[in-house]
Amino acid sequence: MLSQGSSALRMLVIVLIVVTASSIAVAQATQPGAWTPLKNQPTFQTDTALLLTDGSVMVHEYMSPNWWRLKPTNTGSYVNGTWSQLASMQSNYGPLYYGSAVLPDGRVLVEGGEYNCCGGSEVTLGAIYDPKKNTWTNVNPPSGWSYIGDSPTVILPNGTLMMGQGASPSTLQVQFNASTLTWSSVGSGKADGFSEEGLALLPGGKVLTVDTEDGTNSETYDPSTTQWSSAGSTIVELPSNGGFGIVPEMGPLVQRPDGTVAAFGATTHTSVYNVSTGNWTQGPDFPGGNMAADAPGSILPDGNVLVATSPFFAAPTTFFEFDGTAFTQVPAPPSASGQPSFTVRLLPLPNGRVLYTLADGATIDVEVYAPNGSANSAWKPAITSVPATLTHGKTYKISGKQFNGLSAGAAYGDDAQMATNYPLVEIKNKKTGHVFWARTHNHSTMGISTGNQIVSTQFDVPATIEKGASTIFVVANGISSVGKTATVN
Repeated sequence: MLSQGSSALRMLVIVLIVVTASSIAVAQATQPGAWTPLKNQPTFQTDTALLLTDGSVMVHEYMSPNWWRLKPTNTGSYVNGTWSQLASMQSNYGPLYYGSAVLPDGRVLVEGGEYNCCGGSEVTLGAIYDPKKNTWTNVNPPSGWSYIGDSPTVILPNGTLMMGQGASPSTLQVQFNASTLTWSSVGSGKADGFSEEGLALLPGGKVLTVDTEDGTNSETYDPSTTQWSSAGSTIVELPSNGGFGIVPEMGPLVQRPDGTVAAFGATTHTSVYNVSTGNWTQGPDFPGGNMAADAPGSILPDGNVLVATSPFFAAPTTFFEFDGTAFTQVPAPPSASGQPSFTVRLLPLPNGRVLYTLADGATIDVEVYAPNGSANSAWKPAITSVPATLTHGKTYKISGKQFNGLSAGAAYGDDAQMATNYPLVEIKNKKTGHVFWARTHNHSTMGISTGNQIVSTQFDVPATIEKGASTIFVVANGISSVGKTATVN
């Protein structure tokens, strides 16, 4: 979230949330959706949520080593889902604002922490979670790193996690070996430090960032050459420190299916990057003087972006859908009236909805946003090969096109990474209509917008699945493929 040495300021902002009144009139170009609170609200204060590859949601307990699981019903409802506690990390590790990612093998990596439950800030602790074993394993920091804090991460198309050193201006950059749980240095040519910058995966495999300390400059990273180069001017100023004397903050960078990236500023400005041309176009300003300083954005099935905005580090949070050219104000959960946007987390769900959690340490409110738009049929994953007969507890390969979707799914300013660009496998029993999620792993790619390229993943048939005639689907970022018939033994 903030640069090194500003922990006291962040805690002051969290505690002394300024509640302001805002009346915003916005032309309604999109029919707004609606929020529904979970029937079973958690008994703990929430933080960042991650979508596991078995369709369940893993939620961190605020400033705690504890994690919880939200499991949807057998009809696919998250609103009516149930909670269970997962294994906890080591007792001295309970981070707030940290790096995180779901790896291609289905494990979850958590790194750093701007604050920590049990002392310290910009901590170098890390851990990896195995959902099959329900266990955590400690991960050592990169060699020579005295802080990790809220460092940004991204998973490259080859499945390797890359992390830039945040917290304090630094151009150090590493990649993670998930087999050995070790780090190695990579990358050169970065124009400014990674502090407060988000990393957006692009079609074709490059990574885009908007510099927070280099004027209107943006950069792209090419994994094939491990070099950074300028991506041109964003035209308008997007980063801002809000007058706090800190490293400037930035909003989310969200790839849309039309081949553009919506860059939401910590100012009132936005800019749109065209991946094909490499050019920036000035976007519309946020209505009502809002901005997205360390705020979340989530792709919706129709290609719109749901984005949380507010005055800089102040309440209330106002939600908009952005269609690439214009904003449409949509309703907000009741709890958003007392929240600055940096406390909000947005996670795309497999059913095309978005999960809302808070990281304010005081409010318990988890809700689901149901948009009104629908996906273009050309954006759907397409299954080309899957066994016609499936057996309980067995592992199979499924192949097809666009299994990782056309977007990383979710984004944030720099930390709270919750990307969902990996295939999920849903098996629906034809007789009962019950839904079962098969845990996926070993995806052939983590690249987005892979077009006609044949990609694949492996999936484990649940031991508890119902037998008989079924339909199997691949889901990416809330968009489901056409189903294929399969018989479950």
